[in-house]
Amino acid sequence: MPTVSAHVAHTLARHIDHVFGVMGNGNAYLLDALERSTDVSFTAMRHEAGGVVAADAYHRAGGGLAAATATYGAGFTNTLTALAEAVQAHVPLILVVGDEPTSGPRPWDVDQIALASAVGARTYTVGRADAAATTVIAIEHALSYRVPTVLAIPYDVAKLDAGPVPPAPEPQRPAPLAPTTPFARAAVADLARALAGARRPFLLAGHGAWISGAGEALGALADLTGAVTASTALGRGVFPRTEFDLGVTGGFGAEGAMELVREADVAVVFGASLNQFTMRFGDLFAPGTLVVQIDTAPAATHAHVGRFLRADAAVAARALVDALGDLDAQPSGWRESVDLGPLRAQERGDELAADGRLDPRAVAARIGELLPEDRVVVSDGGHFIGWANMYWPVASPDRMLMVGTAYQSIGLGFPSVPGAALAKPASTVVLTTGDGGGLMALADLESAVRVAGGRGVAVVWNDAAYGAEVNLYGLQGLAREPMLIPEVDFAGLAQAVGAEGVVVRTLDDLDALARWAEQPASDRPFLLLDCRVSTSVVAPYQQEIIRVNS
Repeated sequence: MPTVSAHVAHTLARHIDHVFGVMGNGNAYLLDALERSTDVSFTAMRHEAGGVVAADAYHRAGGGLAAATATYGAGFTNTLTALAEAVQAHVPLILVVGDEPTSGPRPWDVDQIALASAVGARTYTVGRADAAATTVIAIEHALSYRVPTVLAIPYDVAKLDAGPVPPAPEPQRPAPLAPTTPFARAAVADLARALAGARRPFLLAGHGAWISGAGEALGALADLTGAVTASTALGRGVFPRTEFDLGVTGGFGAEGAMELVREADVAVVFGASLNQFTMRFGDLFAPGTLVVQIDTAPAATHAHVGRFLRADAAVAARALVDALGDLDAQPSGWRESVDLGPLRAQERGDELAADGRLDPRAVAARIGELLPEDRVVVSDGGHFIGWANMYWPVASPDRMLMVGTAYQSIGLGFPSVPGAALAKPASTVVLTTGDGGGLMALADLESAVRVAGGRGVAVVWNDAAYGAEVNLYGLQGLAREPMLIPEVDFAGLAQAVGAEGVVVRTLDDLDALARWAEQPASDRPFLLLDCRVSTSVVAPYQQEIIRVNS
């Protein structure tokens, strides 16, 4: 007869096609059921955090419900940083774990429900009679609230006979939030009039606009108003007319582009939280700009917002298009009056910095010229996040995955690669990571090489330091020794697990990437570029942080 674990596996299999994780005592029967009797694929990771990270990246690159699994106790606690990141990033994910027996905790058990709750994840525990139903409830919770959800299988229940797998209802999901109340409809009409009368309208889209599918409606709205557009770091590529788009706002944006944003008289923000980085710590908009935020959050999320409309980005954008049509509004002509190309240009820097090590701007610019266009960029956290964001454009938000930035963590880079590679099986996956985070995630360097193979490139910004700390605290005169890392041979580490490793000390050494890109993916290995860069070149976004904290 099917076990409780089989009930969970079969019910979950109706909603997913892939699971990432590490096998242990608490999830052995679940993985057995998935392998033997479902079409769900399992990718083994080398660290439990890596299982959650890979699932997270799989969702960010491909959409849908993500799934990961770990055993109880130490296996579960190993997932917590990755789980916290997924919570902060609003990733719908099911984490199936073992748990203490129903008879009570053993010496090695911990209060997993409390630990999950502490990072913002709710736990559902299955029983012998309700495993399928509880699994559906957990899935519904994850999808409805866009949050990781833990599904726990007690150790003494996992292999009990539970009878035939019952039919389970489809999870219910809430309808998109629409501006249907009289107050909301009046707000839409009022905003349409403001846009129709704007001389310099500006539209900003975030990740919420992407997940709502607002791109087409936002493109129509930009055309109707003649607005210049831009996006947050997680919303890039939402607007279809790239010739009128300034790229990413905030510290990743070019200085000329950010100066133009301050000329806007009406700015409408769709599906963006307006965090401190997007807002340039309050300097993105000029004081006279009318800033209108449209989001599903309960209220405005920044003090500079003058008006707020609670609504789904796509629904609101379509409503505004209709309202502008009723007004017979004409485009402002602002975007055609400005040559946006030069404003988007980033400074390339010289080949070498003053200390004789590579200038990361020059390295990033050259790598951006050599990478295949069909790429997915996966970013770990650290000072270096500016370089990929500034110099490696991508086509859409599901092609720039910043796993770790929501929770301000590092060390989640290498395990992100397998998730992205499996979600985008025809694309090149490019990891950007630092030496500090790279060492933290080293267990899943093997996973990245094994899964991505010849479609994978890792760029390690090896400055022999925790660069963000050097820039922020070293400049304040704090002791530097705790901020430093002995220079590590990442190229050698990569070779040890089957990759090609290249130490990059000059721009000419990047010719290895050019040669790699010319080969068919099936004929080449995973490539790791160990870039020996200077700590003396500070990314613009980091300069803003330094300014605010000085």
